[in-house]
Amino acid sequence: MAETLGSLVDKLSIKNLRIWHLDEALENEGISASKRDELKAKRDLADKQRQDLMNEVDGFLGAALRGEVRIRDEKIKMYTNTNVSSSDGIKELGEVVSELAFRNIKLWHLEDEARRTDLPDASIVQTKREIDTTNQERNDLMDKVDEILSRCSGEKR
Repeated sequence: MAETLGSLVDKLSIKNLRIWHLDEALENEGISASKRDELKAKRDLADKQRQDLMNEVDGFLGAALRGEVRIRDEKIKMYTNTNVSSSDGIKELGEVVSELAFRNIKLWHLEDEARRTDLPDASIVQTKREIDTTNQERNDLMDKVDEILSRCSGEKR
């Protein structure tokens, strides 16, 4: 799949989450020097990847506004999740980017919850269903980023 602004913003949001969690781990004074060095190396790599993504966002946006790349492709959706929050009311790019970042934060924490070994299976199943719903909302929001950019640029479908 070709990159879109929505997919790039999604990746950037996830990269920022990783950096935040690495910074949090580095604040732990009880870790060994070798573990600290390992975490710092991961943090440095993640930051370089974040910088690359920011450059890619800038490049994509410029190319899209110049009409050099297709902003969005029609998607063929094969799911029937009816519990998803609609993004129809979102009209501004900043709002949809914020909602997308929020969904990634929620997914991160739900995935942590699903990995717990002290919960009964029924709780894990319920959490997995919430992951499915939140992930679908995330995908819809990525599409919404592309829809708004397409509308702002005047791209024809």
